[in-house]
Amino acid sequence: MFVTSGRATEMAQVMDQKVAINRDMDLSPYRVFTEKQWARLRADTPMTLTGSEVAQLQGLNDPMSIEQVEKIYLPLSRLLAYYAEATFTLHTATERFLGRRDGKIPFIIGVAGSVSVGKSTTSRVLRALLARWPASPKVDLVTTDGFLYPNMVLEAEGLMSKKGFPESFDRPRLLRFLSDIKAGKRNVRAPVYSHFYYDVMPGHTVTVDKPDILIVEGLNVLQTRELPRDGRAVPFVSDFFDFSVYIDAEEQLLEDWYVERFMRLRETAFRDPSSYFHKYSRISDRQALETASQIWRDINLVNLQENILPTRPRADLILTKDASHRVSKVALRKI
Repeated sequence: MFVTSGRATEMAQVMDQKVAINRDMDLSPYRVFTEKQWARLRADTPMTLTGSEVAQLQGLNDPMSIEQVEKIYLPLSRLLAYYAEATFTLHTATERFLGRRDGKIPFIIGVAGSVSVGKSTTSRVLRALLARWPASPKVDLVTTDGFLYPNMVLEAEGLMSKKGFPESFDRPRLLRFLSDIKAGKRNVRAPVYSHFYYDVMPGHTVTVDKPDILIVEGLNVLQTRELPRDGRAVPFVSDFFDFSVYIDAEEQLLEDWYVERFMRLRETAFRDPSSYFHKYSRISDRQALETASQIWRDINLVNLQENILPTRPRADLILTKDASHRVSKVALRKI
C-alpha cells in the first residue's frame, strides 16, 4: 500500500497534534510535591511532639527525625484536619436530610504499604499528632495483623507460606469490626497479634470505644476483589476509609530494610527461647542473610507485586521514601 506525499503530510500533522495534546494534558490523578514544597503547607500548624517522643514512636530499623515530622507529617496532619471537619459536616447534612440523629461517625484513616516500609511508625506518629489537635480528639490505632487467621487454621489450610496475603485474613471479621465502628457502637473489640509469637493471641483483644478518629494499618487494607456479575453489594475494607495513605519505596530498598531488620531481631528478640523465630538466632550470619533474602523473595516480594503494589493508585496520598527512610516525594489525589 502506497501513501501519497500529501496524505503522508496530513498524517504527520495529526500525529504532531496528538503528541502536543498528550504533552499538555496532565491526566495523572495526583499532585506531586517535593519535600520542600510539601513542608510549606504546614503553614502555622504547631509542633506538638518533642524529639524524645518522636524517638519513642519510631520502629526498629525505621528512623524518624523530628525534622521529617515537621516537614511531612505536620502538613499531613493539617490536611487531615480539613478532611475530618468536612466529613463530619457532610455526615451532619446527611442526618438532617434523613431526619435522624445518629451522632458523630468516626473518621477512619487507612495506612497501607509493603512489609518493612514503615507503616507502624507512620501510624503511631499520625496518631500522636492527631490526638494533640486543639479539640483533643480521641484517636485509636488498630493493625489488621490481629485479623489474620490463627496459625493453626493457616496450617490446616496450607496457607502458612501465604501469611500476610489477602486469603490469610479473616476478612468477614475485619469487615464486621469496621462496620460496627462506623455505626458508632460502643466497646468494639479487635483481636491482638504478637510478632514475638508470630500468631494471634487467644483471648486477647483491644477495645475501641467510639473514637473520633481511627487509624487502620495493614498490608492489604486497600485490596479489592473481583466484583460479582449480578451486581450484589460486596464491601471492601477500604469502603470504610475516609482517607487512605500508601507508603512507597523501591523494591530493592524494601528488601534491604527487611533483611537489616531481620538481622537486628536475630541479635535481640530472636534470642529469647520463647520467640517463634528463636531458631534463627542459632544459625550463622551467612545462613541468616540467605534465609532473610529467601523469605523476602518467596513471600514478601510476591505479596508486594501481586497484592499490595497494585493497590497504590487507590490511595488518597502516597508517601515515597528514599534510601535513608526519608519521605522525598508526596503525591496527593486531586480527583
